[in-house]
Amino acid sequence: MSERYERKKLAQSITVARLYYEDALDQTEIAHNLGISRPTVSRLLKLARKTGVIKIEINNPFVNAEDLGVQLVEKYKLNIHVVPNNYNGEVSVLDGIGAYTAQYLSQTLKPKDVIGLGWGNTIHSVTEHMPRVPMPDVQVVQLKGGINLGYEHTYANESVTQMAYALGATPHFLPLPPFFDSDVTKEIVEQDKFIKSTLELGRTANIALFTVGTVRNDALLFRLGYFDAKQKAALQRKAVGDVVSRFIDRDGNVVSDSLNDRTVGIGLDDLKAKKHSIVVAAGILKAPVVHAVMKAGYANEFIVDQAIAQELLTYNNEV
Repeated sequence: MSERYERKKLAQSITVARLYYEDALDQTEIAHNLGISRPTVSRLLKLARKTGVIKIEINNPFVNAEDLGVQLVEKYKLNIHVVPNNYNGEVSVLDGIGAYTAQYLSQTLKPKDVIGLGWGNTIHSVTEHMPRVPMPDVQVVQLKGGINLGYEHTYANESVTQMAYALGATPHFLPLPPFFDSDVTKEIVEQDKFIKSTLELGRTANIALFTVGTVRNDALLFRLGYFDAKQKAALQRKAVGDVVSRFIDRDGNVVSDSLNDRTVGIGLDDLKAKKHSIVVAAGILKAPVVHAVMKAGYANEFIVDQAIAQELLTYNNEV
């Protein structure tokens, strides 16, 4: 089955899922509107659930965010914040966690801080909710390359721009792809004076704010056009997700040294050196990679939704 065919079916499943869950059409109505059979609609809904397009979260009314946070701190011995559902009146989980993180960051920042930013929908939600709180001599720097071949929106430039505007800070962009074809090319490009200084600023930033990615077929890094089907399958067999574009296994170990050598941006050991290394994540499917980051010590602060929090409490393996 070709990758083009798979993308077409995934796009169909998204359309069907929107009609079913957002427009409240039944399967017969969807079949009529799209000119397909009712069994095809059913199969597309199953595909949407399997690939993570549809995320069904069951919220336990007897366990609140504060209780979950206390339990996770006791288990992991880390600074963990669990964001309540509908935080600050936000309808979506992503907006809620973005608003919470923006408030937390605005209270954490001090003059002369250097903030390193990852990118993606989650980080973009944070920067969109960031209040206007000018801070003297603050800098904002992009932590990893974000130019892509797939015409997907990474929100890399937008997030840096929004954060810098909110803080009255100086923005520093990294106009490079997340991966190069060879480590030699990467080394040559990184010798450029401008690129070198931006990368160094990211490495020495005292605050890093980033999210994690999964290895689902529709993961953002997989949609950027840098991996073929065979490469994706290899990563899916070994990795639970990515951290600043570096794919890790369940113990937090890099799964491909050759790919890691071609990855543009801050390294995993650099994250460990930050005063504030902050992971922000939403969605139960990100729980395995959040756990791996905790286990490996790449971050010392975590802001997660209730779904991830409840899932992490079920993990038995030692940190």
